[in-house]
Amino acid sequence: MNLDQFQSSIETVIAGIRKVIIGQEDPIRYSLVVVLSNQHALIEGVPGLGKTLLARTLAAVLGSEFKRIQFTPDLMPADITGNNVFNLQRNEFSLLKGPLFTTFLLADEINRAPAKTQSALLEAMQERTVTIDRESYRLSPNFTVFATQNPIESEGTYPLPEAQKDRFMLKISMSWPESEEELSLAHRSLNEQAPEAVLQRGEVTPCLSEPDLNSLREALGLIRVTDPLVEYVVQVVRRTRSDDNILVGAGPRATQSLLRAARAWAAIAGRDFVSPDDVRAVALPVLEHRLLLRPESELEGVRAAEVLERILHEVAVPR
Repeated sequence: MNLDQFQSSIETVIAGIRKVIIGQEDPIRYSLVVVLSNQHALIEGVPGLGKTLLARTLAAVLGSEFKRIQFTPDLMPADITGNNVFNLQRNEFSLLKGPLFTTFLLADEINRAPAKTQSALLEAMQERTVTIDRESYRLSPNFTVFATQNPIESEGTYPLPEAQKDRFMLKISMSWPESEEELSLAHRSLNEQAPEAVLQRGEVTPCLSEPDLNSLREALGLIRVTDPLVEYVVQVVRRTRSDDNILVGAGPRATQSLLRAARAWAAIAGRDFVSPDDVRAVALPVLEHRLLLRPESELEGVRAAEVLERILHEVAVPR
C-alpha cells in the first residue's frame, strides 16, 4: 500500500466514524493513531460524551469483533478471561472463553475493578495472552483495549497502577462539544438519525478488514523520521525526569510511544515525514498520564499538562 492509498483508506474510515460521532475531531484521530500503532488507549471524560460510542463505532468501521466489559468492584479475573467448565456429555473440561477473546475490547470504567482483575487485563494488554488454570491462550494479534474512566468520580474506584497506565499508549481526553455540534446532536436525537440508533441498525458499514489494517500499519514504514527528530523526542522525554515539579518522569516506553504516535499522526494528516509539530500534537496524550508530580507541586495547583507545555517550549526544536 502506498501513501495515496493509505490516505484514501483513512479518509474513508473517518467519514464512517463521523456518521455516528459528531465533533470530537481530535479524539477520533487519536483513536486511529492507537489502532495504527497496534496499542491501547485510555479514554477520559465526564459521562455522556460518547466514550463508549466512539470505541463501538471504530470497531464497526474497521469490521472487527467488539466486546464490552462493565468493570465493577466485584468483577473477578475469571469473569473476563473465561474458565474451564466440566462438560457432562463429553465427561471432560472445555474452555468457556471470556470477553477478552475479541479484537476490540471496551473496558468501561476500568478504575472500578480490583487488583486481581486489573492484573489479568494487564497480561492481555502486554502479552496478548490469557492464562486460565495455568495454561496460556493467544489473543488476536490486533487485540486492542479502549478503557474509559470518569475523572470527576472517585468513590468506589481503584487508582490504576503506574505500570498499567504506562501500557496505554495515549490518554484521550474528551471534552464538551461545541455549541453548533451539540445543537446538531440535539436535532438528530429527535429522529432516526440519532447516533446510537444509526449504530444499532447496522448502518455503519465496515470500511476495512483486518488484512487491510495490517497493510495500513505496514505503510507507516514509508513515513520518514529524521535522526534530529528522534533526538528531539528523546530529549523531551528525558527532560521530564529532571523537572523540579515531577517526581517520576516518563520511561523508555514513552519514547517509543511518542515516536510511533507522531509518525501515525503525520500519516493521517497526509504527510510523508514527521515534523516537530506532529510530536507536539501527540506529546500531551502520550506523556501526561505517565508523569507523577511531586506532592508539593500538586498542593500548589501545578498540572502535568502545564509542565509538559513548558518542557516542549524549553527543548530546542530541530531545524
